Amino acid sequence: MTERTIERFVIISGCSGGGKSTLLSELGRRGFATVEEPGRRIVKQELQGDGSALPWIDAARFARRAIAMSLADIAAAAAHPGWVFFDRGLIDAAVALEYLAGEPAATTAGGHRFHRRVFLTPPWPEIYVTDAERPHGLAAAVTEYERLRAAYPELGYETVVLPKVDVVTRADLVLSLLGEFSSRC
Repeated sequence: MTERTIERFVIISGCSGGGKSTLLSELGRRGFATVEEPGRRIVKQELQGDGSALPWIDAARFARRAIAMSLADIAAAAAHPGWVFFDRGLIDAAVALEYLAGEPAATTAGGHRFHRRVFLTPPWPEIYVTDAERPHGLAAAVTEYERLRAAYPELGYETVVLPKVDVVTRADLVLSLLGEFSSRC
């Protein structure tokens, strides 16, 4: 892929339960390509199967599956013109694997680069909920958020912590900061 292709790929990361998926839905509603969080897809698959690659059973195996799925997502996203917004993805999975198994995130990410600006959703206790795919509590989500908040700048990304505002305002802010509020890359 060319540098321009990767520059079109924007990561929405941050705290579990912080509104990432809602933001991606709003961006999709506006016509932008979006990629669903690998972790959620893996958990759904595992809960229907033997369930051995779940983050609460074998977190390293889960992270490796998320990396493989993310690489496939990147390849598929190349076909989309304009901005492509990722709900987490490769870097988040690589950071998790580094934490779990000591494998450097920069190496695991395989040199794949995304847009230099990464948008982080902060911990938001008022909207945080657990479910079958997210059984961990807010404290674990905050710990993960802090790890990601530190890792992205170390990997050469500029992070923007999104305000706790309604989803339309959040989407407007993301597009404004990308310099593409009214155009499509």
